[in-house]
Amino acid sequence: MSSFWLLLLVTNSYAAAVSDNFLKMLSGMQPPLDPCYDDDRPRRCIPDFVNAAFGIPVTASSTCGLKGPWQYCEAPEPNAQIQCNICDDHNPKKRFPASYLTDLNNPNNVTCWRSEPLQPPTSAHAPPDNVTLTLSLGKKYELTYVSLQFCPNTPKPDSIAIYKSNDYGKTWQPFQFYSSQCRRVYGRPNRATITRANEQEARCTDAHRYTGGDGLSLGHMSRIAFSTLEGRPSASDFDNSPVLQDWITATDIKVVFNRLHMPAEDPSDSLDVLIDQGYKRIDEEEEDKDYKHFEEEDEDNQTKGPSVQLLNEMQVIDSEEPKPPPTAVDLTSNGVVVNNFNHRVTHQYAVSDFSVGGRCKCNGHASRCITGRDGLLTCDCKHNTAGRECERCKPFHFDRPWGRATTKDANECKACECNQHARRCRFNMELYKLSGRVSGGVCLKCRHFTAGRHCHYCREGYYRDPTKQITHRRACKPCDCHPIGASGKTCNQVTGQCPCKDGVIGITCNRCDRGYQQSRSHIAPCIKIPPVVQMMATEEHNDGYARNEAETNSAGDNCGKCKTATRRLNLNKYCKRDFAIMVRVLSHVDDPVDEHTKGWVRYMITVESIFKKARDSRIRKGTTSLLIPSADLACKCPKIKVSK
Repeated sequence: MSSFWLLLLVTNSYAAAVSDNFLKMLSGMQPPLDPCYDDDRPRRCIPDFVNAAFGIPVTASSTCGLKGPWQYCEAPEPNAQIQCNICDDHNPKKRFPASYLTDLNNPNNVTCWRSEPLQPPTSAHAPPDNVTLTLSLGKKYELTYVSLQFCPNTPKPDSIAIYKSNDYGKTWQPFQFYSSQCRRVYGRPNRATITRANEQEARCTDAHRYTGGDGLSLGHMSRIAFSTLEGRPSASDFDNSPVLQDWITATDIKVVFNRLHMPAEDPSDSLDVLIDQGYKRIDEEEEDKDYKHFEEEDEDNQTKGPSVQLLNEMQVIDSEEPKPPPTAVDLTSNGVVVNNFNHRVTHQYAVSDFSVGGRCKCNGHASRCITGRDGLLTCDCKHNTAGRECERCKPFHFDRPWGRATTKDANECKACECNQHARRCRFNMELYKLSGRVSGGVCLKCRHFTAGRHCHYCREGYYRDPTKQITHRRACKPCDCHPIGASGKTCNQVTGQCPCKDGVIGITCNRCDRGYQQSRSHIAPCIKIPPVVQMMATEEHNDGYARNEAETNSAGDNCGKCKTATRRLNLNKYCKRDFAIMVRVLSHVDDPVDEHTKGWVRYMITVESIFKKARDSRIRKGTTSLLIPSADLACKCPKIKVSK
């Protein structure tokens, strides 16, 4: 063997070995696991927990430097020398935009949003600041917390309101309140107890003021974090609490900064402050029963309130006279005009991070959210569900009601059973209950001549073809009942037998039964064939002559009463007759004694006119014979007269 062929053989053997190993490797690889299924059985699945606010634009009602250069001043720590700087949105190094709220939170490089410097309030009755931050998540999320981290060397605000929206900002619902004086600022009790009867009620708390001593964060960053389920009684049974499921659902979050500091109270207000901290006036105990669940604060907290001394040290509040509005002062040598507060600590809000922790709301039917063709974030729905939140069953899967997936039941939507004869169906709760909560789907617009809730039988005018499955598109065949022979168009849906008229047979009623012959009548298409010998004798014995009683009874008591009245043959009676002819009796014939004619009398007749006869009738015009039973002739039924 030449070296070339040897090399080729070795190469082919090597290639075959590599191919076999590759196939074995592929066969050993398992497909990626779907968190929504366990061995093809559906199970609850949820998207990953994320910071839903990360990278999302925030709309701020006020931003320092956005309308021009502003001066702001702050103290690095209490009693320290005040340091002033300039914010200017046109200078990248001096910008404090709202986009810094949701960027990457790096403790080594803190970025802050700052509001414009505000005129500090002079009393507790002054209008609130109402600086707002609005975050639109772009989709429904189930939120676990809302967190605000404030910038270094800035105070933690005294009064903050957090709102949520479930309809993309059309309506807003209170989510949480923070204030040192909840009742005065928000009209709500401090640290109210939540029960199962009011689990969607927003609470107000002053706990944020006591974090870190005086509640002011100088030299380090401080944070407030609102836990959406904390203190809610049904949190431990969240899967079965639609109230809490709706409570933590939000598309938008709005934070309203109402008070940076609470000004010193007027003497007349001191009692209201004590009441807000948990105390009551004796004469108002009966009126204030709604707040009997509030507990008294311990003695250390009874005197806590706004830190007036510290605020004065920071020169935020001037107790002698109101502070003048901001004035424009040229602080730079190049002529740039900035606004300043005469080197006082600036009254402004500063936040370094705005976080919203939660999961993309998919109701337990998706493990991730993806960007759809319309550019919107939507759930990658499984379990035969559909919608941005997998909040409904996808088309044709309405055999059971939609439900949120739980740890016990994935509540997978089931396809309607329509035997492949319908493309649409609907859900019927009554049928679902009657079936023992097994099936509630009703098929719509059954095709292929089928009918029924499941398109499981043939519609009127069709019957089931026994040679085909019910799922076959030709499982139902037309009855094809004969329009004259059948008494209706509906046949038996099992056998296909049409309802036939008297004397008519066949599956489609298309032929006459034995002993019947076809007529030209639509009412009686098949009529019974009488013996020819009895044709004249049984034609109602109507010969046009009247008989008297003596003639009727002369044959003896064995003769019945003959019908002697003359009758007119109307169209209906005419159609029911097999024959309609006119004959003339010629003569009586005496036959010799014969076994075949014994008991009969023969007459010679001539058929003059034939008005109606059956198709296979042998009657012809001309002379023929007629046999009449001798017993009938003796009774004169009929009464035969020659030449009549």
